[in-house]
Amino acid sequence: MPNGYLGKILWINLSNDSFEEEELKDEVYRQYLGGYGLAAKLLYQNMPANIGALSSDSLFGFFPGLLTGTVAPFSGRFMVAGKSPLTGTWGDSNCGGYFGPEIKKCGYDAILIKGMSNSPKYISIIDGEKQILDASEFWGLDVVQTEEKLTEMYGKVQVASIGQSGEKLSLISGIVNDKARIAGRSGLGAVMGSKKLKAIVLRGNQSVNISDKKELLEHTKLYNEGIRNATGGAIEAYKSMGTTFGNTISFQIGDTPCKNWGGSRDDFPDEKLNKLAGTEILKFKQKSYGCFSCPVQCGAILKVPEVGLEETHRPEYETCASFGHLLLNDDLMTIFTANDLCNRAGLDTISAGATIAFAIECFENGILGLDDTDGIELTWGNSKAILEILKKIINREGIGDLLADGSKIASEKIGKGSEVYAIHALGQELGMHSAKYYKSMGASFAFDPTPGRHTSATLDMLAMGPIIKPDGLFEGIALPRKFKRAGEERSEAEKLVAGLWQSFNSLGLCEFSAFFQQYPLKKLIKAIVGWDISMEEIIKIGLRIQTLRQAFTLREGVDIIKNNISDRAVSIDYLEDYKGYCEKMGWNPDNGYPLKETLEELNLNFVINDLY
Repeated sequence: MPNGYLGKILWINLSNDSFEEEELKDEVYRQYLGGYGLAAKLLYQNMPANIGALSSDSLFGFFPGLLTGTVAPFSGRFMVAGKSPLTGTWGDSNCGGYFGPEIKKCGYDAILIKGMSNSPKYISIIDGEKQILDASEFWGLDVVQTEEKLTEMYGKVQVASIGQSGEKLSLISGIVNDKARIAGRSGLGAVMGSKKLKAIVLRGNQSVNISDKKELLEHTKLYNEGIRNATGGAIEAYKSMGTTFGNTISFQIGDTPCKNWGGSRDDFPDEKLNKLAGTEILKFKQKSYGCFSCPVQCGAILKVPEVGLEETHRPEYETCASFGHLLLNDDLMTIFTANDLCNRAGLDTISAGATIAFAIECFENGILGLDDTDGIELTWGNSKAILEILKKIINREGIGDLLADGSKIASEKIGKGSEVYAIHALGQELGMHSAKYYKSMGASFAFDPTPGRHTSATLDMLAMGPIIKPDGLFEGIALPRKFKRAGEERSEAEKLVAGLWQSFNSLGLCEFSAFFQQYPLKKLIKAIVGWDISMEEIIKIGLRIQTLRQAFTLREGVDIIKNNISDRAVSIDYLEDYKGYCEKMGWNPDNGYPLKETLEELNLNFVINDLY
């Protein structure tokens, strides 16, 4: 068996209840690592172009990172990937918790699902025994109820499931593990629901071979000691408040949008803003919670008796922003409740909050009336109305059925000029970070193969971390000196960040680690996998992954270069920014197509016939 990875993936066909194991060559891992790098390779070559994302022929899967399942710090992440039914592009969503490592413990580097069942099913892989079983008793349950029932049946297991939103094919639904860790973006919960797959339950007994355990433990111990002994700064903030430490400061610096991206500081003054502060949320914390191999533990379990929540996960910054600032809602209890409802239903909180913001603005401008909203007064900051409309979205009832697929589709159905209030990228609501503050995010929102994502490779956001300094984040890496100015060095920096970020994701690393201290990446890869690998090769692998993700989106007929973002969310000519990036990437700046010579250089010759 190789080191770090298993060399084997599992295909599950729900049309005929079959399992098929496939061995992969070592070179596949050296070229694509794991996570969505491996996903891009497998899905591109196995899924026909231009098929419906919710059709029987559609594929999707679960892909732990190359380092996932080891003690390497922050390596517990996995990707869900497939064609997005929301945007029609390449779709992926990153998630943490303990489900990703369990895939490795079951003996696989990926689990891929194809076909479609005629009735609700769940998949169990328990100590090597694989079954596809009837899930009728679980259909209609939320993800917490589903996980608890499966745990009662099987003992200690890891579960990934969909809630009511995925069952009802909401295009803004996701897939949940650890009761509240959600792969929420790209609408992949709807893909799982379309296949009538309620859950996957895993328990494995295999371990990942390590090339040099002593070296791995030494590097891990040294890194974790730095995290443990850190005082002040980002590390301490994440330990204490998680991402909610940004609830106030991000808004104050102009990063957090408000009032459906059309508001200002005056719309959400400090007396409202301070009610959502991370320190206020901290008052309800019962214990810390973190992902596998995480030395920070930025999550938390809360108890909020005021709204009947005996145990619930702390809402992330994105959730607080989408159900708080974006809606001019300063009621923390509403945010706790909305977060719990979305987690249980498997609903993306970013898209859900943003779609409600769209509906409020439509109501405010007379496009929607009380007859359209089932009598709900959709006004800014109306916490009661926010929860009422959210429950309807989850259940696809009344106005909720109209909004359950996001603001773009809702605006197309409503008409009457409502499209100006739908702030999205090809149907996916934007992450809660402003491209007027992080200026490179305009191009990321518009043109990344998974548009609308704040977690894509965005230069100006990553430059907030140690990568700005020579050897700051990775040994031998530094941003070009003039990366802040428009021009060649900025474009070169965007290419560098794109390459690093794709590999970072595909290794299974948490993106927050990019904001802490130098990460011993090459040393850990050497200790775990046994590869002598340079940062130059790591970057090239990332460029290969990004180019293949781009090719997938283009092959689906998406004219990505023509995607426009609302002026509310951007302030510079992000198209020109993107064209400079394309030139450095070896892509045609007029349409985003990778050049033939670029595909050849990246060993992506199999793409050439599709694009040319």
